[in-house]
Amino acid sequence: MNATPVIEIRDLHKSYGALDVLKGVSISAQRGNVVSLIGSSGSGKSTLLRCCNLLEDSQQGDVQFKGEPVSWKGTGHARRPSDAAQVLRIRTNLSMVFQQFNLWSHMTILQNVMEAPVQVLGRDPKEVEQAARKYLDQVGIGDKGDSYPAQLSGGQQQRAAIARALCMEPEALLFDEPTSALDPELEQEVVKVIKDLAREGRTMLIVTHDMKLAADVSDHVVFLHQGLIEEEGPPDTLFGAPKSERLRGFLSATRAA
Repeated sequence: MNATPVIEIRDLHKSYGALDVLKGVSISAQRGNVVSLIGSSGSGKSTLLRCCNLLEDSQQGDVQFKGEPVSWKGTGHARRPSDAAQVLRIRTNLSMVFQQFNLWSHMTILQNVMEAPVQVLGRDPKEVEQAARKYLDQVGIGDKGDSYPAQLSGGQQQRAAIARALCMEPEALLFDEPTSALDPELEQEVVKVIKDLAREGRTMLIVTHDMKLAADVSDHVVFLHQGLIEEEGPPDTLFGAPKSERLRGFLSATRAA
């Protein structure tokens, strides 16, 4: 087994002006592992995810992809990645699925799924179309390729967004609250797809408010509180026997909601 994590974050600090959002967070995801990030709004979960694939610049700490550290220039709020080719390579290998789907409204679902592999990776359109149709089938909307996003339900749009992420053939998938914009009924369609991907052995980082999803699919769960890791461990321990008062309070509040 390769012991080098796909994603490794060490002592990450991120602030917006005077607001410290991440105050020294370290996480890693081995190949085939599912790591879920839980915590209250404002705890830094989504920011951490965006720092992983360099959508956000951090002020301190290391980001490594398959053992390769991101190279930086500048310090503090002036710190930026120094190698644009490296950033593109990492981003294309860490496909992100957003809360709000982010599909192009003027393109069909098939075109949405094909766009990045063809335009960003320069892959052959015929091969990409074959792969795109396979992934649309996999997420259960193989019959919607010629439809436009506005013609689909929220659950179908999110499944199209997952197919789009898969079509990049990434090393890992990053999910940012993938079900929070959906009605409970539609949420279950997306949860099923994520569970299927976990069973396939996909490497995933998932920010979620859905504790059942985190408990069902995760190898490791991280509870963030005010920009720090309050507690982490296997889901059975974290949900079954939480050690910290804050985590116990958080879990009882989510159960009551």
